[in-house]
Amino acid sequence: MTNEIAKIEDGDAQVAAPRPQRLLRLPEVMHRVGLKRSAIYQRMSEGRFPKSRSLGPKCAVWLESEVEEWVLEIARESLV
Repeated sequence: MTNEIAKIEDGDAQVAAPRPQRLLRLPEVMHRVGLKRSAIYQRMSEGRFPKSRSLGPKCAVWLESEVEEWVLEIARESLV
């Protein structure tokens, strides 16, 4: 998982703080990974793609950090 750090000014000192997680909706996930909806859900059911989280009956989201990590993992595998 990517742990990006943001620098926050606290008076004269800079304090490192983790960036808040972003939630991605399906169109953004599709754009980032280059897969269609059916391929994403198929891979999720096979355990080969990050699981979505439900925010309501018709609202699925993915953690940006998990999607980014999946992309990096695919890139690493292609180098082997």
